[in-house]
Amino acid sequence: MQQRSLIHLVAIMVRSRTVFARLFAFFLLLLPAQGLANSRYAAIVWDITSGKVLYSDAADERRYPASLTKMMTLYVLFEDLERGRVKLNTPLKVSAHAAGQVPTKLGLRAGRTIAVEHAIKALVTRSANDAAVVIAENLAGSEKAFAERMTRTAHELGMANTQFRNASGLPDPGQVTTARDMMILGAALQVRFPRYYAYFKTRSFTYQGRTYRSHNRLVGKIKGVDGIKTGYIRASGFNLVTSARRGGRKVVAVVLGGRTAKSRDQHMASLISRYLPKAQAGKGYAQEILMAVKRSPVMVASADPAVVTAAATATTTPMAEKSAPTAAGPAARSSGYAIQIGALPSSDAAVEMLKTAQSKYGDILEGVEPVTEPYKTFVRARFAGFTDRKAAQDACEKLREREVPCLALEL
Repeated sequence: MQQRSLIHLVAIMVRSRTVFARLFAFFLLLLPAQGLANSRYAAIVWDITSGKVLYSDAADERRYPASLTKMMTLYVLFEDLERGRVKLNTPLKVSAHAAGQVPTKLGLRAGRTIAVEHAIKALVTRSANDAAVVIAENLAGSEKAFAERMTRTAHELGMANTQFRNASGLPDPGQVTTARDMMILGAALQVRFPRYYAYFKTRSFTYQGRTYRSHNRLVGKIKGVDGIKTGYIRASGFNLVTSARRGGRKVVAVVLGGRTAKSRDQHMASLISRYLPKAQAGKGYAQEILMAVKRSPVMVASADPAVVTAAATATTTPMAEKSAPTAAGPAARSSGYAIQIGALPSSDAAVEMLKTAQSKYGDILEGVEPVTEPYKTFVRARFAGFTDRKAAQDACEKLREREVPCLALEL
């Protein structure tokens, strides 16, 4: 169909007797890779304050994610950072399988190690396939097991049309996604992990004496763009997920299947320019993304890694045997609004986090009740008693301004 259309347009150019007709036909040939002109194209722009989709084209049709896959690789890594399973300076061992990945890569050598933080930056800037596999193998034992966890996590977030087969995004016919699913992931990363999401702003990364520039050329070029990830394999075309904030408005936009990196970037810039001003100005996030994040087993705001690590290294006992917290009672409210500032491995650690927050930020947390809520192997640290959603969101916004991760939620 596409080839016939192009042939037909060329025929029009040849037969046309007027300069205008010929120019018009030539212009059609130069249109960006969209819709029927490019079977790989798909796009969506989402106002993550109101939850309104501002633009959509083939957003639910399956495509290959390419290196957008690494967004989920990092999402899972951020979960383990939050849980205290690893720290930013934890050394990750490089296997022969990881070292043998095809470019783009850092050139890691088997038997050596790379720190978690370096691996994060390698994925964000260089889109390093070897570093992605190193993360997968160290967290799950094998890349296959890690990919299964990635898929489970995607489905828990509501990414129903996504399947992962590897941690890097290298070609695999079974590894598919949609523009809408990538939009959900792009929003979930910043809602759940505000502390770690900041890595997506990284514009360059120096490792072992060599500096790598980010593949994401829109960061620092388009005002308000704060990430997040590019991707390319031949089967997918040029992909990009972008987050932009300006004037109290914030959107996540996805473009899949660009013909070139330049045309993809230009198209994304055009979407941001056109639709960001149409987004709703305001604080907080749409209920859709908050509920998507809440569906996951330990969907919480990022805790301070230092606090999590200290709690994780303490002697633990079964949850039922823990003594009652002294500074925070168990969550007993079935309705209303609360804010969550972390998920800790023990009640004692959660209580300590709440006590510290209340003593440091009493001007924000006055009149609300610190509560702990056991969930599987973790304890959520929350403040309950907000009068409405806006009050909870306003408190979170003020805490984030002081670099305290926070998530407003309805009980």
